[in-house]
Amino acid sequence: MSINSRRAEKRSSFFFRKQLVSKAMEKGDQKLNLKREVGMVGAVSFIAGTMIGSGIFISPQYLLSTIGSPGAFFVMWACCGLIAMLGGLCYAELGTVISESGAEYIYMLRTVGQVVAFMYVFSFIAAMRPASATGIALTCGEYIVAPFYPGCTPPQVLVKCVTAAVILMLAIINCLSVRMATAIQVVTMVVKVLAMAVIILGGVVMLFQGNTQNFENSFEGTNLDANSIGLALYQGLWSYDGWNTLNYLTEELKHPEVNLPRAVVIAISLVTGLYLLVNVSYLTVMTPKELMSSNAVAVTWGNKVLGSWGWIMSVAAALSAFGSLNGTFFSGGRVCFVAAREGHMPDILSMAHVRRLTPSPALIFTTIISLVVLIPGDFQSIVNYFSFTAWFFYAITMCGLLYLKIKKPELPRPYKVPIILPILVLVAAVFLVLAPIIDNPQIEYLYVSLFIFSGILVYIPFIHFKLCPGLLTKLTLFLQLFLEVAPADKNL
Repeated sequence: MSINSRRAEKRSSFFFRKQLVSKAMEKGDQKLNLKREVGMVGAVSFIAGTMIGSGIFISPQYLLSTIGSPGAFFVMWACCGLIAMLGGLCYAELGTVISESGAEYIYMLRTVGQVVAFMYVFSFIAAMRPASATGIALTCGEYIVAPFYPGCTPPQVLVKCVTAAVILMLAIINCLSVRMATAIQVVTMVVKVLAMAVIILGGVVMLFQGNTQNFENSFEGTNLDANSIGLALYQGLWSYDGWNTLNYLTEELKHPEVNLPRAVVIAISLVTGLYLLVNVSYLTVMTPKELMSSNAVAVTWGNKVLGSWGWIMSVAAALSAFGSLNGTFFSGGRVCFVAAREGHMPDILSMAHVRRLTPSPALIFTTIISLVVLIPGDFQSIVNYFSFTAWFFYAITMCGLLYLKIKKPELPRPYKVPIILPILVLVAAVFLVLAPIIDNPQIEYLYVSLFIFSGILVYIPFIHFKLCPGLLTKLTLFLQLFLEVAPADKNL
């Protein structure tokens, strides 16, 4: 092909994209918006599938080593399930009163104002969601590589390369199709439940064989200081993270006033029951010392119970983390998309693909940040950092719900919870934020707090005073044509 023909092909491609985008932006009866394609099965799969990820396969040893005893270990798992359920029910009311996508961001924007909402979205996009996605992706990468390095630790460079490949694959899938992403969520959800059923059945068999010695004197050695309880809850709630997933995509959920609360109750109840039974199986097969020293609990369990078939657990855990990461990407991109739509992020991030109707610029942006966070990624620090920041904003969100209940009782509420529930979640959130700081102050928490409030320094010049409004215009136009995207309306 000659140089002139190549140039002609590029020009024709450019003008085709320009025409396609122009048609999408023309005013008319049909508006460009995200479709409501997530039904009840997809809703339950998004919540439960995002929750059941890396946590149950990697967090148990950290939680047990922090809290100190098997009895307190199970109490912590049950308490985390209760907190997730209460939080989910409160979010169900918020999602039916404020029926926009974006979860915490949009709720803060509508209740406590733009500054706090921007602080949240700044922390969410720059740290919280990339940290969460990277933590899950690292687990996926470790379980993919683990069968090739039996009995030894795989090279971290290889793990991170595999992890990066997984992140890129899911980013592409989420940019291509909402239905494809939903299908992956449903399929991986089935795989997760089957894998956990195998672990539970194996534990039941071992229990009937009389392996109950690890449950004797089960509360001996419990650490009851506030710091230990707080860090144990961090580890447990990391495994339950995702209970609010559906609120990030309310505008894409069919009949949210009905499906949102139902999906929350079904998914969180299912996950809590599975988690408790799986942990019983872990401690039936392994001693507390073995569990705490394991780098991959599910693989260790598989090697002890399934023998030469133990690799199945590694595959199942990798698929589990893959599905959880898919849900994390799906929901995280929506926050970036909604924030841009409200003027708190560059305009290009508020656009959707003109044919596929996916928020591809927002998804690409969050993918890039996740890959950057992956470079120095460490699972333990990621969990503590993410949990502290997340529960700080959960507390503010609960205050917003209380404000709506007290000051705006006239708003239509298809679903309503007693006022005691947001109060209980607020108390739990305040404890989770303050307990580790008061009992065992560390300089890292100061750095995290400074980072959260540094969002104000970005908000004042760029959002409030709108400095450099035309700086990104040319780049936005280029990316809009290159990515074939156009502004999207709210889907209410």
